[in-house]
Amino acid sequence: MFLVKPERRRLLQVGATVAVIALGLASRAYPSFVPEVLGKYPGDALWAMMIFFALGMVATRLLTWKLAAWALLICFAVEFSQLYQAPWINAIRAHTLGHLVLGSFFGWLDLIAYTVGIAIAALVDKLLLFTRR
Repeated sequence: MFLVKPERRRLLQVGATVAVIALGLASRAYPSFVPEVLGKYPGDALWAMMIFFALGMVATRLLTWKLAAWALLICFAVEFSQLYQAPWINAIRAHTLGHLVLGSFFGWLDLIAYTVGIAIAALVDKLLLFTRR
């Protein structure tokens, strides 16, 4: 009997990534649809989810908890990179795409939002996307 390793289906990962990007952009473009008390943090959580699902497109056989750890490491690295405020990187951050990818100012609460977003993405991954073929 063959052991079948679980893996993610790339097409589902692409769909999840695109859906999360759309929700994240919408949360910034139409903030009235997000409860005011949550501020910008749903967008941060969705950004972290996008990192998780995008990594899942490449790492189709990586266990969910390892994928979550890598995504969290990337998100935290990007956030901590915001403590570095050299003119050259601030010029990149001044553009819309640079700001969306790199952010601009460090915030401790962003780390919590990333953790929540990745936890939700990992749950979705475990329940729906990481399957045996």
